[in-house]
This record gives sequence, C-alpha cells and structure tokens, in this order.
Amino acid sequence: MENAGIPSSVLQKYKSSFEADPKNKLAQNVVTKQDFLEACYKHRQDEIGSCVSHKVPDVKPVSNQKASGRCWLFALLNVMRQPFMAQQTIDEFEFSQNYLYFWDKLERCNYLLDVLTQVAKKGEPVDGRLVQHLLTNPSEDGGQWDMLVNLVEKHGVIPKSCWREAHSAENSRRMNGLINDKMREFCQQIFKLVKTGSSDDALKETREKMMETIYRIVSICLGSPPETFTWEYYDKEKKYHKVGPITPREFYKQLVKPVFNMEDKVCIVNDPRTQNPYNEMYTVEYLGNMLGGNLTLYLNQPIENLKTFAADAIKQNEAVWFGCDVGKFFCLQTGIQDLDSFDYELVFGTTVGNQSKADRLIYGQSLMTHAMVLTGVTLEEDDISKSRRWRVENSWGDEKGDKGYLVMADNWFNEYVYEVVVDKKHIPAEILDILKKKARMLPAWDPMGALA
Repeated sequence: MENAGIPSSVLQKYKSSFEADPKNKLAQNVVTKQDFLEACYKHRQDEIGSCVSHKVPDVKPVSNQKASGRCWLFALLNVMRQPFMAQQTIDEFEFSQNYLYFWDKLERCNYLLDVLTQVAKKGEPVDGRLVQHLLTNPSEDGGQWDMLVNLVEKHGVIPKSCWREAHSAENSRRMNGLINDKMREFCQQIFKLVKTGSSDDALKETREKMMETIYRIVSICLGSPPETFTWEYYDKEKKYHKVGPITPREFYKQLVKPVFNMEDKVCIVNDPRTQNPYNEMYTVEYLGNMLGGNLTLYLNQPIENLKTFAADAIKQNEAVWFGCDVGKFFCLQTGIQDLDSFDYELVFGTTVGNQSKADRLIYGQSLMTHAMVLTGVTLEEDDISKSRRWRVENSWGDEKGDKGYLVMADNWFNEYVYEVVVDKKHIPAEILDILKKKARMLPAWDPMGALA
C-alpha cells in the first residue's frame, strides 16, 4: 500500500508550499483554537447597521424553536400574530407552535404512507432513488408554505397560553427518530403486502392501524390537543377579555382569518436555473403533508420581483414569511447576513461563493434550509433597485443579533433568499394570471423540494 493514494513526493510538495508562507502558520494557530468563521469575520468600521427606513412594529416575545426544525411553523405564526395582536390590542402574544406541530406529524405520516403505497404499486424498487429519498427522513420537521395552508385551514390555531410547548417539540430528535423507525418498518410491510397482491381495502386497513401507532407516539410525546379551549387575556388598557369555549378552527375563522387569510397568500420563488424559466408554475413530486390537501406550488420570478413584493408588503405594515439558505455568510453572534462580512482568502488563501445561484442549486451547494420573517427594509428614494438592507425576525431566541432580530444585506437577499410569501394584492394581475397555469412537476429530490 506504500505507493497507493497521493504520492509521497506530492505530499511533500504540499507541505513545503504550506510552510513557505508564514501566514498559513498564523492562520493555523488561530483556527485550531476556535471556530474558523471568527477568524474570517471582518471587523469593519462600516459594518452594516440595523436601522431601516420602513419597518413593521416588533412583536413580543421573541420566539424560540430551540432544538427543533420547526422554523417554518414559527415563521408563519410570527407573521400571523402581528396583525392579530394589533386587532386585539395586546402587548405580548404567541400562537401555539406545539399545536400545528402535532397535526403536521400526524398528517404527514398519513400522507407518506399513502405515497409509499402508490410507489409500491407502480413497481418502484425499494433501493431506487425515489423510495430511498422518501425514507431519508420521513418525520422531517421542516416544511413549505402550502403545507401550512393545509394545516391551518383544516385544524385552525390556538393561543400558546392554551396549549404550551412539550419537551419533544423543543427537543425533537428522539421523537423523530422513533417515528422514522416505525415509518421505515411500515414501508417494508406495505411493499410486502403490495407484492403479495393485497387488496386496496386491506392496504387501507393496514395503514389505519399503522397511523393508530403513530397517533399514540405523537400524543405521548406532544400531548393531546384540546378540541375546544377558552382564551382569557388583558389588552393594553389592562381590560379583561374572554373568548370561548371555541374550537381551534373556529378561532382561526372568526378571529384570525379576517386579518390574516392564508388563502390570499402566494408563494413566489426565485429559481434561476435555465431549465426552469420564470413566469411558470412548479411543484415537486410527493412534496406534501395532507391527503387531498393543496399541492406545494411555486410561482417562479426574478429576484427583483421578490424584493419588490416583499418591500411593498412591509410598507403596508405586513411582515413577510420567507425561505433561505441561512448558514451562508452568516455571523450568528452579530446577526449579520452579508456577502462582504467574511474574508476566506485572507485565512485560507482561497475564495468561496464563486458559483452562480443557479449553479449552487445544480451542484448541491445551496438550497432552502430555514424560514424567517422580513419585518423591515431600507430603500433609498423609495426605490427597490436601491434597497440596501433588510430586518429579519428569527426564531432562535433573543440572545443573538439585535435581541433576536437579524440584519440582511441586499447582496445576501439576491444570492440566498429563495422564496417569499405575500398577499395577492401586492402582485400585478399579469403575474397572478400565471397561477392559472398547470404546474410543471419537478422530481422529488429536486433542490426546490427542500424543506425550510
């Protein structure tokens, strides 16, 4: 094996080249003792500021998803609570994240068991790309906008004071691992039943028994959501109010939907790959969480339009749900997302971020990983082409950034924001007409199927 791998002469060449530059040794001394991003971070006099020219009022408390991947749920409920709190004239409020999380776990498992039955009937091999993709993480915490519409329109919402967080919601790894174990076991059973010619009725009965097990696991971990509840609260004038008994769905329909209608929102994406032209509708195969629910639909637009629609919403006092690749060029401690914040070349002698946005999608370098809320923007001369920075409400608590809020440079928005959700009233009629087109189906493993 002495001559296998990289030749010794080449390794010696690498070593000599490394040691010939004293800066490499300095970088090594620094980076071996701390996160290398700290060494790459530029401590600049002109660091991007947190003030913005247009801002939606901050809401309290700053939410915290803790050790879970529920950002998409938190982002929705953070967007939703802003107009709701204004309507109810209250200072602090959160919707129950645990409530939507409970229903997503159940609905998504039921959806996936049906999908696995479909693909088994189609003769898809268990070790093929599709089935292996579906089994990668059956109990995924993340999601997309149309999945939220499915959940809220069917199950409604409730105040957090009426159903609080469970340990397995804030620390979801073990519960998800248990559900994943069962879902893969159930997949094996379904494929065997299909192979032996079981009837549709027998398969349906089997899935119902499987879902009874999933229901038991989720209920033990998260609790059993109330069928009705009573919400008591004080408004800003310290006046007492009482709502209920009322169902979560009635609560949404009567109190929330008049100020935040899920069905009036549109998910606009920026997918610049040449094979996916703008002004078209897209969906992703088997990307859903509810049988008979809405498809996950994307209206593809240039990035300038995403910024225009988001800024228009903010100027009308509406926060904006959005999906991004949060970990790129991001300083967690300062809460700054800026392409100019890190100098990799100074530390490592090489640059990063050299691919185009389209190529990053194609080569697996970037995709949606996190959902947050846009709450402010700085525009020069009220011109979106001169936007400078954005204010972002995160769901990681109030210890990082500006008490839980982040600052996003406009250059970061261009490269790492992939979707925004805005009300239809902010979108021109000719673009809304695209919603009438039939959506083109992308494969299940397409990067646009990533869950925020």
